[in-house]
Amino acid sequence: MKFRSVFDIIGPVMIGPSSSHTAGAARIGRVARNLFDREPKWAHISFYGSFAKTYKGHGTDVAIVGGLLDFDTFDERIKESLEIARKKKMKITFREEEAVPEHPNTAKILVGDDDGELELVGISIGGGKIEIVELNGFKLRLSGHNPAILVVHDDRFGAIASVSNILAKHQINIGQMEVSRKGKGKMALMTIEVDQNLEDRVIDEIAALPDITQVARIVD
Repeated sequence: MKFRSVFDIIGPVMIGPSSSHTAGAARIGRVARNLFDREPKWAHISFYGSFAKTYKGHGTDVAIVGGLLDFDTFDERIKESLEIARKKKMKITFREEEAVPEHPNTAKILVGDDDGELELVGISIGGGKIEIVELNGFKLRLSGHNPAILVVHDDRFGAIASVSNILAKHQINIGQMEVSRKGKGKMALMTIEVDQNLEDRVIDEIAALPDITQVARIVD
């Protein structure tokens, strides 16, 4: 694992005893909240590997719910996140899964409300750093540490170029891009990490493109 700075090794300013089990979990939860784009009414959270064995003692459950409430890793309210969620009538369920994951610190989150739902799988890789490895059935690699957009689209020629051209027109630099699809000519997903937060007008312009069905973003 490569680290870009000493702060990646030390880890973030955070609430809780473990950067992997608390800060990482909070970030996974917050990415789910960010992509869902609103506070969910319910969340089903499944823990795998080390998360499943130690989540209560290490506060992983508290942290991941804090992320769903849009609390940052250093937010003191994380300690009371389960009670805050209860007061907001957010229904939370936890499951300890026996399946052996590829990474020991793995969580799957399914969130939803009356208007829709979203499922993602995230891993905490140490020092508070995370990767989102699956979103609504799509395989991907998303750090959650940089601004990003996720574009669901029909698998047609020119779709990737059209999105890239809009970003270039607004002088937005692409740091990393990945593309996955359910099958040839079927639904596809662009995952694009960029160097700055995107304004609403850029998101709206991308969403208006032909064959684009959904655009979500992660802000820094």
